[in-house]
Amino acid sequence: MPEETYDYVIVGAGSAGAVLAARLSEDPGVTVCLLEAGGEADADEVMIPAAFSSLFKTRWDWNYETTEQKQLNGRRAYWPRMKALGGCSSMNAMIYIRGNRADYDSWRDQYGAAGWGYDDVLPYFVKSEGNTRLGGPFHGQGGPLHVEDRRYTHELSQAFVDSALSAGIKPTDDFNGAEQEGAGLYQVTCRKGRRWSVNEAYLRPARSRDNLTVETGALATGVLLESAGGSTRATGVTFRQSGAEHTVHASREVMLSGGAINSPQLLLLSGIGPASHLAEVGVESKVDLPGVGANLQDHPAAGWLWYTKDTTDIAQLNNVRNFVRWKARGTGPLSSNVGEAGAFFTTRDGLPAPDLQIHAAPAGFYDNGLHEPTRSMVTVASTLVSVASRGTVRLRSADPAWHPAIDPAYFDDQSDLDATLAGMKRTWEICTQGALASYLVEPWQVSSSPTDDEIVEHVRTWAQTLYHPTSTCAMGSGEDAVVDAELRVRGVDGLRVVDASVMPAVPRGNTNAPTIMIGEKAADLIKESR
Repeated sequence: MPEETYDYVIVGAGSAGAVLAARLSEDPGVTVCLLEAGGEADADEVMIPAAFSSLFKTRWDWNYETTEQKQLNGRRAYWPRMKALGGCSSMNAMIYIRGNRADYDSWRDQYGAAGWGYDDVLPYFVKSEGNTRLGGPFHGQGGPLHVEDRRYTHELSQAFVDSALSAGIKPTDDFNGAEQEGAGLYQVTCRKGRRWSVNEAYLRPARSRDNLTVETGALATGVLLESAGGSTRATGVTFRQSGAEHTVHASREVMLSGGAINSPQLLLLSGIGPASHLAEVGVESKVDLPGVGANLQDHPAAGWLWYTKDTTDIAQLNNVRNFVRWKARGTGPLSSNVGEAGAFFTTRDGLPAPDLQIHAAPAGFYDNGLHEPTRSMVTVASTLVSVASRGTVRLRSADPAWHPAIDPAYFDDQSDLDATLAGMKRTWEICTQGALASYLVEPWQVSSSPTDDEIVEHVRTWAQTLYHPTSTCAMGSGEDAVVDAELRVRGVDGLRVVDASVMPAVPRGNTNAPTIMIGEKAADLIKESR
């Protein structure tokens, strides 16, 4: 394609970038170019909720892995990230969770992200949402993001909820309402039993607009910077497509929406980041910004698995008959998001909000679901959602095609391991009494009465990502902040970051809905700045 100029150039068509492109292009007086390194998200495996893990380690996947994690017995953790329109909303488990009021109030009060408190962001959650059951004041029913009760619930998922209630956790039918704490069945970002990604919700309806250009297979390689009069401005983006180098210019702004890995990587490749690190990899420093690639957070999850009796494993239900049923009506086991049920609770008194989340699945889901069990199993994973440890994303090469070095520093802060141990013990208590216990035969990989030392070793051996990296271009007013409260990159005019990387800290829960909210709010900030 020839060099062209648009008002806005957006890098990344994921959960924030697709929202941003759709909202900005609502104004016919502006032109928008959206660059996506992946292709169309057009496979059955994308649309079948139960098939999400079949996308891992395929052509759809960036296929990242972390550096060796000293607290995980030196293991490198695999991190799947979707490489297609819709980003990780085309690959995730579709659980609709927003986080806790305390998360957003801390963004405002602790990190100096003015305008990002809970009362500020709630209208954007409501605006984005089209919920089929829940309404105001906490939910929207007219937004593009379809949210529904799952159309299939396995008996093991309901048994988990019943066990949680009998163990003293209160019931909830809305994890996103007045209170987050409780146990229940998750709502999902699906429409009539099919995945409803931001590609379906936002981008597909917008692509008929003449003022929106979407380029797929376009790997961004750098942000064009011009310096004049003591200031630096972003004027465009370079990218590789079909083996050739291209440039696209932005007359107003460039927005990076590549996520918590790709956005800091692109800033670093462009010479924006810690000058000392850039010198190590041979990149000329343009803007010394120490916080780029710092403060990485993720939710570590460790699962209890049991062999089961007198029931099925959802993997056993993956057959032609159920595929035809899903294809025709959007119902049956393939409409399951696998992680059907869950809970939020605190591991100790005095916490302002839950620090543990449970994901219960009627299948043996371990090592990212890359192994199909040979016997019927159930998984109940304990996930730390209030995380103290902070890691980094760093370049390994000045070549944009090289994966960066990703170090989430899992459990480097001892308080994370302490909370995870407490959460694992509480989860074990829940599952081994009540309705679920009647289905359990024997635990997988641990004794029937694991000690604290055994539990910690189990965590070090099997803990994995819950796919929620954030905070590598954190917003706020502190020295480590990369963007301000309007998501503008410090020291560079005409450049914003709009994705999960701007979260000052990872919220308590799945991160897709908060990332969509960021895209919605950013669109308004950009419109107001005009």
